[in-house]
Amino acid sequence: MSAERDGLPEGRYGRGADADARADRRLRLVGSVLGVVLLLFVGWIGWDKLTGSEVSAEMIKFKVITDQEVQAHIEVRKDAGVTAVCTLRSLAEDHGEVGRKDVRLNQHTSRIDTVVSIRTTSRGTSAELVGCQPAD
Repeated sequence: MSAERDGLPEGRYGRGADADARADRRLRLVGSVLGVVLLLFVGWIGWDKLTGSEVSAEMIKFKVITDQEVQAHIEVRKDAGVTAVCTLRSLAEDHGEVGRKDVRLNQHTSRIDTVVSIRTTSRGTSAELVGCQPAD
């Protein structure tokens, strides 16, 4: 005598159909949440790029001219209609600040390459670009 069964033994050959459906729903939910977070992040970056007028700069080199002067060669990138203010300083051998200068750059170009003279109270051994930002 042989008895026939309608289905496979429960729990013997993997999970049942209900467990697969729950795993699929959970995976879809996690994927949807991650997709929304990614879209919000990309949108925020795009909005910041479109609305913010950013000024960036870097110091190319500096040169000690005399005990009272240091020259700094800087390159500034900005929007063409934006006026930028860059702060530079000169440091002595003991890392004390001996000179500081704010430079206003209002040229109507997006890239400015300029040399700035910083007057110092004593011999400066280095120059540093503190930062640049749009003028108010």
